Amino acid sequence: MPGFGRTGRFYAVEHAGVEPDLLVTGKSLAAGLPLAGVTGRAELMDAPQVGGLGGTYGGNPLACAAALAVLEVMEREELVTRAREIGVSIMARFSLWQQRFAGIGEVRGIGAMCGMELVEDRQSKAPARALTTAVLSASLERGLIILKSGVYDNVVRVLLPLVISDADLDRGLGMLEDALVASGA
Repeated sequence: MPGFGRTGRFYAVEHAGVEPDLLVTGKSLAAGLPLAGVTGRAELMDAPQVGGLGGTYGGNPLACAAALAVLEVMEREELVTRAREIGVSIMARFSLWQQRFAGIGEVRGIGAMCGMELVEDRQSKAPARALTTAVLSASLERGLIILKSGVYDNVVRVLLPLVISDADLDRGLGMLEDALVASGA
């Protein structure tokens, strides 16, 4: 369920203190089944003619049942709160690593959506693409699959399940730290 709750709020827009006119949901809404939704102010939602608002991923009964189950699990297991806890753990480790490894530029995150930018040096902030590739390879060698992202493909992004145990989180972060060492970060 990569979308809902990952930032420590149900929807990321809640951090901005704004109320959107329209909110589009999809992807994790039905735990991988094809379903999307549009929620909005009544005057916007009521504006199209009957049948004018819809799409391929709307209304599938099985996907709707899955979405209800997703929402029940998120509430019962308090996954939005868990996302905040995960984020605190990750950002604490990233901040320590930033002091230890010269190749780590900015570390950033909100809830469990965290990343660290790898740079050639902190003054120029030049993207360290080769280092990023080396960290990903060293992580994979240790059994940890991580992603790179960012405009320059130099951000190591952590994307983990919100149901991860503290022990598995610590083990995964340990593997990533070993990969940073091995790659010469």
